[in-house]
Amino acid sequence: MLSQLPIGLSIAGALLLIALGLTFTFGQMGVINMAHGEFIMAGAYTAYMLQSLAGDQAVVVALPVAFVIAGVMGLILERLAIRRFYGRPLDTLLLTWGVSLVLQQVARDIFGAPNVNVTAPSWLEGRVTLGDVAIPYTRLFIMALAVACVVAIWAYMNRSKQGRRMRAVMQNRELAACSGVVTERVDQITFFIGSGLAGVAGVALTLIGPVGPTLGTNYIVDAFLVVVAGGLGQLRGAVIAAVALGLLQSYTEFWTDASAAKVVVFAAIIAFLQVRPQGLFVLRSRALT
Repeated sequence: MLSQLPIGLSIAGALLLIALGLTFTFGQMGVINMAHGEFIMAGAYTAYMLQSLAGDQAVVVALPVAFVIAGVMGLILERLAIRRFYGRPLDTLLLTWGVSLVLQQVARDIFGAPNVNVTAPSWLEGRVTLGDVAIPYTRLFIMALAVACVVAIWAYMNRSKQGRRMRAVMQNRELAACSGVVTERVDQITFFIGSGLAGVAGVALTLIGPVGPTLGTNYIVDAFLVVVAGGLGQLRGAVIAAVALGLLQSYTEFWTDASAAKVVVFAAIIAFLQVRPQGLFVLRSRALT
């Protein structure tokens, strides 16, 4: 039973890294970006390509590079297409779903359909043993990376001028525009950060599995569940929901199998949303009544 705890926390860390990007694009901007999974894939392939250049440090070098590459991809998507569909979430869902299929085919054309592997750095080989529980260094690295990203995002949103502008646009776009905030620039930065975080998540996922054109598709639904259950745009809600879902999936797989664990997780989310449809936390705002 104790051995499943670090596994559950590492799953939670991976889900949280993916969900952090969606917290910006979906939670903050209301855009259902189904191409978010392909930004994850882009980050994973970035680490794969850097293996021949950076060698043992490929994963570390790939983190900032993947953030920029995935962020630029998201920025291009926002500028060319999504900016015309703000306030129309179903249209953005269909649009980005089509974009995701195109990006998957592009990845097959460039890298081939078979999965590839990224070799973990030598300093991440081995594990920490606590009694009867063994925790691989790779899973500890993923958990530490998730914590670092959460702290950085919290500081950005609460301690920087741009973060406060972002929250102002999320709460009331029209009033923020009247107050002098350039909402289009805020949208660009928000989408760049959200997409860049997906690239970072892709690099982390190379440490726990192979890389393929459909890598992001395997995680995107679970990430949306984390954002919805935690509350749209709520960072602390995303953290709590990711940990809860990661532990639930880990322990359910321990007693049953992976397919049954997915069913249990979906059933738990549906039951929770029946009781609290707005998620764990709700954005507080002032309104005239």
